[in-house]
Parts: sequence; C-alpha cells; structure tokens
Amino acid sequence: MKKLLLGALMLGLTFNVQAADSKKADIVDTAVKAGSFKTLVAAVKAADLVKTLKSEGPFTVFAPTDEAFAKLPKGTLDSLLKPENKKKLQDILTYHVVAAKVPAAKVASGKVKMVNGKNIKVKVASGKVTVNKANVIKTDIMTSNGIIHVIDKVIIPKG
Repeated sequence: MKKLLLGALMLGLTFNVQAADSKKADIVDTAVKAGSFKTLVAAVKAADLVKTLKSEGPFTVFAPTDEAFAKLPKGTLDSLLKPENKKKLQDILTYHVVAAKVPAAKVASGKVKMVNGKNIKVKVASGKVTVNKANVIKTDIMTSNGIIHVIDKVIIPKG
C-alpha cells in the first residue's frame, strides 16, 4: 500500500512539474519578474512591442540590464522614451532580437540578422560571448516563446 501511495505521489509530482514547465512565462513577463530589466520593460512598452514579444515567437533577446541602460549618455534614454522617438526606439530594441530560438550552445562567431533587418557581430572567444562589443553576462533564461541572454550594454544600430 505504501509503495502504491508513494508511486501515485511521484506520478503527481511529475505531472505538476510538467504543468509548471508548460506554464513558463513569456519574454516580457520573465523580464518583469526578474527585476533587473525595469528600463527594458519600460522601453518595450513605450515602443509598443509588448504584444510582439508576448506572441508565439520564437525569439532570442539579448536583454540589456538596468545598469546597461544607465551607461547610455545622459539624456539619451529620456529622449528615446518620448512618443516622437518611438520609431527610433523600436529600431534599437528590435536590434536586440533574433527571430529564432538560439541557446548559448548554438551561438557562434559571425554576423546575425536581427528583427530590425540589420546585422550584429557576434564574437565567441575563450568562453566569452560579445554582441557588438556588449558582453553576454548570463545565458539561456528560457521562456515560453524564446530565450533571453543578458548583456551589459545597450547595442545601438548604425545609421
């Protein structure tokens, strides 16, 4: 009887874990819950990209931390968040997004096309990854619609 009860309990735990996995948060909700992407989330909202980044995807987001945004020249962020700069903000934010699910193990040196249509330069050397000179400081935060890799600098597209 104890073995049957233990087996039923283990089976129930397995189903609960699988149910939890299937209820992973999307990219936006994961960023909100993390607490270190408040500026990114505010920018995504200002650029009207929430619906896109909550959609099915898949996406890989190179997500700058609040500290990364703080490194921008004074006044840059405030300017970008203004409604009249929405297109520029969208261009910058979509320069951080790949329209595919790319785990860290699959990241390789070379050019990668981003959602905004421009290429970034990825460099993998000595176990470190840089994206247009931004360091990837944490990898493979799995979400329901993609992956987040954390970077220490906001990457700005040329032009």
